[in-house]
Amino acid sequence: MSTSPSTPGLDAEERRAIVEAVRDFTEARIAPKAVEWDQAHHFPVDVLAEAGGLGLGAIYAKEDVGGSGLGRSEAVLIFEQLSRGDVAVAAYISIHNMAVWMIDTFGTDEQRSRWVPHLAGMENLASYCLTEPDAGSDAGNLRTTARREGDEWVLSGTKQFISGAGASSVYVVMARTGGAGPKGISAFIVPAESEGLSFGAVEQKMGWHAQPTRQVVMDGVRVPAENLLGEEGQGFSIAMRGLNGGRLNIAACSLGGAQWAVDRAAEHLRTRQAFGGPLTDQQGLVFALADAHIELQAARTMLHDAAARLDAGDPDAAVVVAGAKRFVTDAGWKAANTALQLHGGYGYLAEYGIEKVVRDLRVHQILEGTNEIMRVIVGRALTQGAA
Repeated sequence: MSTSPSTPGLDAEERRAIVEAVRDFTEARIAPKAVEWDQAHHFPVDVLAEAGGLGLGAIYAKEDVGGSGLGRSEAVLIFEQLSRGDVAVAAYISIHNMAVWMIDTFGTDEQRSRWVPHLAGMENLASYCLTEPDAGSDAGNLRTTARREGDEWVLSGTKQFISGAGASSVYVVMARTGGAGPKGISAFIVPAESEGLSFGAVEQKMGWHAQPTRQVVMDGVRVPAENLLGEEGQGFSIAMRGLNGGRLNIAACSLGGAQWAVDRAAEHLRTRQAFGGPLTDQQGLVFALADAHIELQAARTMLHDAAARLDAGDPDAAVVVAGAKRFVTDAGWKAANTALQLHGGYGYLAEYGIEKVVRDLRVHQILEGTNEIMRVIVGRALTQGAA
């Protein structure tokens, strides 16, 4: 693969200021409530609105419509900090940002000015609707349809595993307007109040309890013709480009959650007494902690390189991002699981928060493209000589 190009952006001091501001917000408003939100399955929309007030609702949208105008390199720093407080909340903010970025990047001036400002402040929330019951990894074969009737598009179909469904005000929906395959897919902005739009029951999940996941059901939903996002037939490309950033963010969430768990494990080894001394006297435990730390350091380096490439428009960026998503999410879950093991029975108790991180991080190896699909992307690039 080509070497990572340099990319202009904020200087180190400016990035440090952003990280500190997000860290302060996370420690004050997210971390103290994380276990409570998890146990109550509570979606903290009030705290999300506070995050929007800090500019976290449109991190890489343009400033003329209320965005923060930052790059992907800044975004991964932000999501690492947010996920130290609550992985599930941080991951939803990532998904919201992905939908906002799509509208900002591919929308008309009218669409951008209408939708982005309220989403940027997170007074309104957004959801990204690609996956279907029979079209997960094989998203190019989705079945939701959109047919043109005069000055309207009529959408019918079901989307599966949609974060924020039922609470969001805006849904960015991929639907088939043409023939089979990816080239027949278009993207649409669907307001929550649209007639014929409904939602399935809240899914009972292993983790991510602090954000709702439901089906989005469209039964003849009519939206104005001007709600087409981008060009007809461009939807799959829009979805995939959005996923490049989403994969980086989810990897950053894995990194932050895992780092928090490893830091707690280090503290536990220092303070827990057994066999006549602190657990730090047990070399096997210290080695396990060191390995987890080393793998997270490697993951962080890989993630930051991928973010810089995406910012710089590197032609290999999608492949590098796929590799980073695979490596970082696998390393993150493994490190968090190690942290649980190092806590012994205490790691299994909800009050310590470790088991929550393990549950929350497990899905990161599945969503935004499974890690098996990430291997397909990288392997295909290698065998076709494009990496």
